[in-house]
Amino acid sequence: MSRAFIFPGQGAQTIGMGKALADAYPAARAVFEEVDTALGESLSTLIWEGDQQELTLTHNAQPALMATSIAAFKALETEGFDISDASFVAGHSLGEYSALAASGAISIADTARLLRTRGEAMQKAVPVGLGAMAALLGLDFETAQAVAKEAAEAGEGEVCQAANDNDPGQVVVSGHKAAVERAVEIAKEKGAKRAVLLPVSAPFHCALMQPAADVMADALARVDVSAPKVPLVANVLAEAVTDPARIRELLVEQVTGSVRWRESVAWMGAQGVTEMWEIGAGKALSGMVRRINRDIACAAVGTPDDIAKLKTA
Repeated sequence: MSRAFIFPGQGAQTIGMGKALADAYPAARAVFEEVDTALGESLSTLIWEGDQQELTLTHNAQPALMATSIAAFKALETEGFDISDASFVAGHSLGEYSALAASGAISIADTARLLRTRGEAMQKAVPVGLGAMAALLGLDFETAQAVAKEAAEAGEGEVCQAANDNDPGQVVVSGHKAAVERAVEIAKEKGAKRAVLLPVSAPFHCALMQPAADVMADALARVDVSAPKVPLVANVLAEAVTDPARIRELLVEQVTGSVRWRESVAWMGAQGVTEMWEIGAGKALSGMVRRINRDIACAAVGTPDDIAKLKTA
């Protein structure tokens, strides 16, 4: 049996996430304390007792989700599981940073600071109201790409790109608000089951994020990146990478590039992966994996109960 550890992205955040882990495992609590120290504020208080709207702000959600994922991973380690139990790690968008922290490529403190920088830079890259994202359901990736292209070409100099290739029936497009709104209408005409604007604060993973990519290139250049203990399946490549310099480049590319999640899961399946553990908040990735490859078993690892089930299994 070959296993991959996968780490969730934005949208999975909820008030209270990781609290039960921190209460049950000193190693999990230590992760939240380390992130608080790195950021110079009590992010853990916001995560456990704060306001959902404030937690959802990009610059808070990104380090908060990473902290929860790494806390869950440290709890797993306490119970005798290890990074060497996986053949690959992968993460959805910001989850790629969680994957790198879990695999020892970037320190937890550096990862927290990078994600705070990333969240702030992504928010500043495009004025609020200028950009948008939309989920197109029931269209394959090629059709969704054609929809985005048509929507962009209908407006002068506007951007609309396929941002997330999540699973065989879910593609997210991103770009200028008017172009994305056009894409929603075009998608419906082309037979999409649903096409809806998403409640996001910025148009992630498209060319409009270039200012944020420039910020991240500078931030990553000043951080130590080691070879991960197990290969990372990178979002923009949809295959494994271990070279630290290449990982740095790909993290910069990822800001404006597509998250190729469907292809990443399919690639891991082709390498013999039969089981994926979703480590952190929520179960969104597990649902995507099941729609991509029904032969891959999924387990969520976000609470002490989840870990107890894995131990007995």
